[in-house]
Amino acid sequence: MTVTSNSRSPQASAPPAGGRPVIETRSIDYVPLAERHGKVWHLFPVWFAGDAHLATVATGAIGVALGGNLIWTAIAVVLGSAFGTFFMAFHSTQGPQLGLPQMVQSRPQFGFVGALLVWITALVTYIGYTAFNQILVGSTLEHLAQVPNSASYIGYAVVGIVLAVVGYDFIHRASRWLTYLMLVALVVFTVGIVVVDPFSPAQLDLGAFALAPFLVQFFTAAVYQLSWAIYVSDYSRYLPPTVRVRSSFWWTYLGATIGGAWMMLVGTVAAGLFPKLALVESVISAGDKVFHGFGMTLLLASVVPLITIGTLNFYGGSLTLLSSMDSIRQIRPTVAKRVVTLIVIGLLSTAIAFSSDETFLQEFGNFLVVLGYLFTPWTAINLVDFYVVRRGHYSIREIFNPRGIYGRWSWRGLVSYAVGFASMMPFAVVGDSMGPVARWLGGLDITMIVGLVVSAGLYLLVCRSLDLTAERAVVDRADEGLDPDVPAGTSLTAHPR
Repeated sequence: MTVTSNSRSPQASAPPAGGRPVIETRSIDYVPLAERHGKVWHLFPVWFAGDAHLATVATGAIGVALGGNLIWTAIAVVLGSAFGTFFMAFHSTQGPQLGLPQMVQSRPQFGFVGALLVWITALVTYIGYTAFNQILVGSTLEHLAQVPNSASYIGYAVVGIVLAVVGYDFIHRASRWLTYLMLVALVVFTVGIVVVDPFSPAQLDLGAFALAPFLVQFFTAAVYQLSWAIYVSDYSRYLPPTVRVRSSFWWTYLGATIGGAWMMLVGTVAAGLFPKLALVESVISAGDKVFHGFGMTLLLASVVPLITIGTLNFYGGSLTLLSSMDSIRQIRPTVAKRVVTLIVIGLLSTAIAFSSDETFLQEFGNFLVVLGYLFTPWTAINLVDFYVVRRGHYSIREIFNPRGIYGRWSWRGLVSYAVGFASMMPFAVVGDSMGPVARWLGGLDITMIVGLVVSAGLYLLVCRSLDLTAERAVVDRADEGLDPDVPAGTSLTAHPR
């Protein structure tokens, strides 16, 4: 196999004098060992705060809205969150091993240009979630203080862009403070609601099980958690490669599962107690059940982390847009380019927020469902490639080489994705539309299971013809001298442990 070198591949450089800069200088390029820092437990607050906010509350109310009782909806929320986060947390472990953002790691599976398939989907996700959060913040501030929606939309975008420019270290520090805030608010709400016990016997009746609302709530919670998969190693890539996979997995898994499920349960309780009220009003009313005035405190506390999640969306969207630009025409990642892409993401999300109507929040549920369909095959292929096929053996330089060993288009990943996605369609349920198998099952949506199994199985099958011995020899040679802190002859990418 002939491999041409790429003079524009990432080259590790010495850290700036005087320690880490205030504004992050890295983007899609490799983070060298000299710049690795942080503790693995810092992943817990990033994903607890990332999930513990008002947008997550809405996800926990779906089962009740479909006719499920409170106790079975709560069980579905917990189990669905635990299931979806399982896959998301394994992506987090890739960051310390490779020192790269999440989405650029798709090139070995899909090819240098082929990875655009998943990157465009990821960009739509980042922009859509940001617009949703802008609208949510706007409606909340209008309800609380009569702040015009236009001011909320623009202010949210400006703050998110500025904080994303500062970057990685700020996001980690802010997440820790927001975790403390939300832990206090959630503990007070949980203990208080249990003591007050405002639930009817019917809401807590384990004998009143309804399969359809349960499964819809289960898979909605799972997909919501899985949608974080496109973000996760962006916020673990500065950790040293000596961090064990088990440690990075569990700190991510516990943070996201506890933060996500706990916040969804606030939505479950609010919807169960006040099914006829809108989201904001139901949260306030549920909080006031604990003691008068706490509802407003709970609402405000759940709105504040939306600033951080907005920052995460801008930050991840910028990295994905830069990766997409690099696939079309190779670029040198700079702070200026990162700022420009952040502004582009902000303009697009704000335009969507301004053009939205009363149906947007309702349609966002369908948007979330479609995202699950699009990301399920990708997560299966990416994880199987990392843990089973290549087992962490990747070349950083070759990932940025359009003529390298991973090719411009990788038929194995693209075919597995296409077949996996197609296999999900007969089981799909989007709003009032459903596939033939889903209709036969009475409207049950089990696409996530089908997509994971088919995509992973097919990818394993087609990779049996992959010459991994020859590829690993190229990998070891290609990255020699990339990082001055790695001794000659040492493999740059660690094996998953």
